[in-house]
Amino acid sequence: MKVAECLSRVFFQLVHRHSLVYNTCWEDPRLDRVALRLRGTDHVVMITSAGCNALDYALEGPRRIDCVDMNPRQNALLELKMAGIRALTHREFFAIFGDGGVRDFAAIYQDALRPRLSPRARTYWDRHQGFFQPPGSFYFRGTSGRFARAVNFYIDRVVRLREPINALLHAPSLAQQREIYRHSIRDGFWTRMLRWLMNRDAPLALLGVPRAQRQHLEQTTQAGIATFIESCLHAVFHDLPLADNYFWRVYLTGRYERECCPEYLRPGPFAQLKAGLVDRIHVHTAPLERFLRRCPPGVTRFVLLDHMDWLAAHDLPALRAEWEALLEKASPNARLLWRSGGLETRFVDDLHLMTAGRWRRLGDLLNYDRALAEHLHARDRVHTYGSFHIADLAA
Repeated sequence: MKVAECLSRVFFQLVHRHSLVYNTCWEDPRLDRVALRLRGTDHVVMITSAGCNALDYALEGPRRIDCVDMNPRQNALLELKMAGIRALTHREFFAIFGDGGVRDFAAIYQDALRPRLSPRARTYWDRHQGFFQPPGSFYFRGTSGRFARAVNFYIDRVVRLREPINALLHAPSLAQQREIYRHSIRDGFWTRMLRWLMNRDAPLALLGVPRAQRQHLEQTTQAGIATFIESCLHAVFHDLPLADNYFWRVYLTGRYERECCPEYLRPGPFAQLKAGLVDRIHVHTAPLERFLRRCPPGVTRFVLLDHMDWLAAHDLPALRAEWEALLEKASPNARLLWRSGGLETRFVDDLHLMTAGRWRRLGDLLNYDRALAEHLHARDRVHTYGSFHIADLAA
């Protein structure tokens, strides 16, 4: 292994083993709902991330959602949100998770939230109550939050584009949004310094992007990561309406707006979760394969995010074992969603697994809905992944 690659891998692991990485989900659940077609009988297994999308899926009323993550801090965040839904009014809850914090968070935490947390989550939040304590916003905490704070510093102090950025976020039409981006933001934002930084591993690690994922993207697109990011942001700010794009709004302002926020922060959905839907979510800190080995069979939906990019590059036996466990516990015709930094994931199809007593090529066991995946991917409000995949297990 080259020295640069070794150092990059060590830095990435240090970031992920000791930090809250994601303070909000960066996968568009509006697409996922269409792809998953959730029913009241469904059992969903998913990677936790920041927990926002688990709360979103719960609004569709599946029987059970198991959230699994190796990073206990991500699960602690979901537990905190679940405790808040159970214990707080909508106004109190939005002040914390919509506005990004309140001055009396410590009192709210001690009285209402802490008693509803697991011991592991309690230990984490006992030490990190300041994440929700002004000044500053929770959405500028954690590693992705620190990256967002640096981007805002760059906007405010380096390229001085805060006024047109605010105008962009409040543009009354897509035509005006495009006009603002083309004439007031694009050329001033993409400086040589920014492109250089976007090609470095350390800033990307703060966003949860390992070197292996960057390399996979560059191999499948034949373009550098900075060029890819620039094209993604062009789609977000020029091609797609920003009026309901809460993903980028929260990182550009540090808070959600009441009319532009995840579903779980809206009064009606919040009430539905409080009335009992939140109790269908269960949190597990473990590698996905280990969880699946002890999970009962009959899982009908899997949401795997993009973690297979890293496993394919660094631990192919673990990826194979994970899929063998998944096939063992999946129901017939189970549906799977995953994303990738690259334009394709041939490393999934080319896996050879031991299942039902014989070796099988994984691609022969999957029925892809490529047309639906491409249709939804083009409308992705986040727009930072190279590809989106929807597949059913062959019966």
